[in-house]
Amino acid sequence: MISGGEPSTPPVPTKNPADLLDAAGGGDRVALARLLSQVERGGQAGHRAAAQAYRTGVEADTVGITGAPGAGKSTLTARLIATARRAGVSQVGVLAVDPSSPFSGGAILGDRVRMQDHALDPGVFIRSMASRGHLGGLAAAVPEAVRIMGAAGFPLVLVETVGVGQVEVEVATATDTTVVVVNPGWGDAIQANKAGLLETADIFVINKADRPGTREARRDLEQMLDLTTPGDWRPPVVETVASDGSGVDRLWEQITHHKSHLLADGRLERRRKVRLDREIAQLLAARIDYEVKRLLAGEAAGALTDRVVAHELDPYEAVQAMMTTVLGESA
Repeated sequence: MISGGEPSTPPVPTKNPADLLDAAGGGDRVALARLLSQVERGGQAGHRAAAQAYRTGVEADTVGITGAPGAGKSTLTARLIATARRAGVSQVGVLAVDPSSPFSGGAILGDRVRMQDHALDPGVFIRSMASRGHLGGLAAAVPEAVRIMGAAGFPLVLVETVGVGQVEVEVATATDTTVVVVNPGWGDAIQANKAGLLETADIFVINKADRPGTREARRDLEQMLDLTTPGDWRPPVVETVASDGSGVDRLWEQITHHKSHLLADGRLERRRKVRLDREIAQLLAARIDYEVKRLLAGEAAGALTDRVVAHELDPYEAVQAMMTTVLGESA
């Protein structure tokens, strides 16, 4: 974990989510880190922490940043942090999500070195996180972590993902604004298209735009948008050079413009409701899957299977009996 600044109060010697959340809201980074660790580990402590944050009703503005490995997302995120702080954002939280390393975070943590310029800024908190043992995986852990950071007083949370697989799509689209980063040469276009990011992006960034192929990358994106863009928002294409900061102010302008677009006519509220519907469905499916696996490991399931083998029950009757056990259904 990399975090900005020092805790403004002594560490809170408690695991109680309400006490930790109060301390985190007062600037205690140790308390905030403990809350996020609870969410990462899952279980009852994590659920209580997320529930406590949700009940505050405080929600941060969120921006998902995703794209193929090597696109320069970490450097771009670091530049965005600086831009947001200059624009007057009081505190910026960053969740750097690594779905591929569920325990240590692996070598990908080296990418966070690119954000070390903000390590001494007390208004910035950067956390690398992975799915670990969380029920529902990252699709559930990230929204809960975002809620905790919002309840702790962060008006803006950036969520950076490692790649463009299905997990990253789910994580990036669990935000208000999704930024998809590509490079000149557009070699990662096929990956992004397969992953569904072209359909979920709110803003496209061509990073490393000082390299050959930028014009062609823009042309390809614009042509795809001509064919696929529905609704009343056409994702803008922004060119940046994150290494020197070129174009990052323009990207920030587009992010704030998209927020204004969402605030009009209740679009933001509707988008967040859709995310909650999806989150509840994912949590329910994960919980049912857990209960089914637990049931299948028990003696009752073995007895049902024996009866199917003996042709006393058909497989459908056995499944119905298990559903009755798991869901309490009678039909």
